Amino acid sequence: MDSALSDPHNGSVEAGGPTNGTTRPPSTPEGIALAYGSLLLMALLPIFFGALRSVRCARGKNASDMPETITSRDAARFPIIASCTLLGLYLFFKIFSQEYINLLLSMYFFVLGILALSHTISPFMNKFFPANFPNRQYQLLFTQGSGENKEEPTAMPSSVQGLTGGRGSPAPGSGLTRPLCPEIINYEFDTKDLVCLGLSSVVGVWYLLRKHWIANNLFGLAFSLNGVELLHLNNVSTGCILLGGLFIYDVFWVFGTNVMVTVAKSFEAPIKLVFPQDLLEKGLEADNFAMLGLGDIVIPGIFIALLLRFDISLKKNTHTYFYTSFAAYIFGLGLTIFIMHIFKHAQPALLYLVPACIGFPVLVALAKGEVTEMFSYESSAEILPHTPRLTHFPTVSGSPASLADSMQQKLAGPRRRRPQNPSAIGRFKKLKIGLHKPKSNLSRLPLPLPPLGTTRHRESGAGSLSEEGAQWGRAKSWKL
Repeated sequence: MDSALSDPHNGSVEAGGPTNGTTRPPSTPEGIALAYGSLLLMALLPIFFGALRSVRCARGKNASDMPETITSRDAARFPIIASCTLLGLYLFFKIFSQEYINLLLSMYFFVLGILALSHTISPFMNKFFPANFPNRQYQLLFTQGSGENKEEPTAMPSSVQGLTGGRGSPAPGSGLTRPLCPEIINYEFDTKDLVCLGLSSVVGVWYLLRKHWIANNLFGLAFSLNGVELLHLNNVSTGCILLGGLFIYDVFWVFGTNVMVTVAKSFEAPIKLVFPQDLLEKGLEADNFAMLGLGDIVIPGIFIALLLRFDISLKKNTHTYFYTSFAAYIFGLGLTIFIMHIFKHAQPALLYLVPACIGFPVLVALAKGEVTEMFSYESSAEILPHTPRLTHFPTVSGSPASLADSMQQKLAGPRRRRPQNPSAIGRFKKLKIGLHKPKSNLSRLPLPLPPLGTTRHRESGAGSLSEEGAQWGRAKSWKL
């Protein structure tokens, strides 16, 4: 993750150093202003629109469209994982040929960039399609096995999707030992998505062949917007942990070592936004670049998006915390550019962005007396608010496949009445009567009642539940 802005004089992240063995002439003040103004604008666009789209993503109706939520444990481990990745890339560039590594990385980001750009432009492209456009649905499905050993995908009722999170994986504590749907890849798309993929592929080929800075920025903006949209912090405390950890990470790897600078110079992939400082002199073929790492956009961006969702949860029709943090980001990035221009050295942008993005909203919360509400807000509680939440999972027996088949048959077939057992009817009648007449009948209730899904015999009292009734109760208990 590159988190350093480049030096304004020669486009390199090393002050005054040559690039490719040649010394470049100093950039003009107009070119420097244009480059950094463009970088600032490009950084604000994915944060603003990604935050708005994160609200729609959190209100999605399908469980499979739920965003990835970053917990406090994930936030604490992320700086360590990022440091290992950065150091690994540094060693790779030192040991192996830079040409072959960049070729492999270019192919990898070529595929990712096409998918990210297609997902980004899809909502905008839908406005340009005519109403009579033939939009057909497609599905790309990969399953396990082949021939006789092939595992067919198991249809999963909506009542079971709540237990698996809609992704085919058993929820913790659900009692399932394997996924109900043994699907490796299940990608659904339509004709409009294919058109977007085609347009994105043109940009991908352009980037792969020319490595042009405009194609690089298109992919970089798509990565940034998708990151802000799809990565959600679960609360403000987690955001403070993540930003605080990456604050230390950024300062150490930029000021303490030359690892960040070396990787940023050697890594030919759209993981940074670049803009030429000699654009006025050389036009689109300019090559004296200032750069901004995508980590300096996505990390503060997901925190700003969290504050936007917090604003909406207050239901005051104001976006105070969102605009405050957005202005704080502009201030922090502008301060980064100013400090770098004064000292002529690459700067870790998070050194200035983290205090601004956290400090400004907290000061506003203190002034409004909403600090408690801010730190008690849980973003994950607003995802799919209509989805039932289980506080515990019922005890079940039998194989998952048999349970799924039985529930699918029940949903497909007509609703049958519950098997009635005379002794069980008598017991529940006593319970009903006892609730209406506690003084006369409460003492005769055969409590505790056996839970659904189990068979419990009583030698005295109202009798026992039959095995058929118990099996019905066991299947019924899966319904949400």
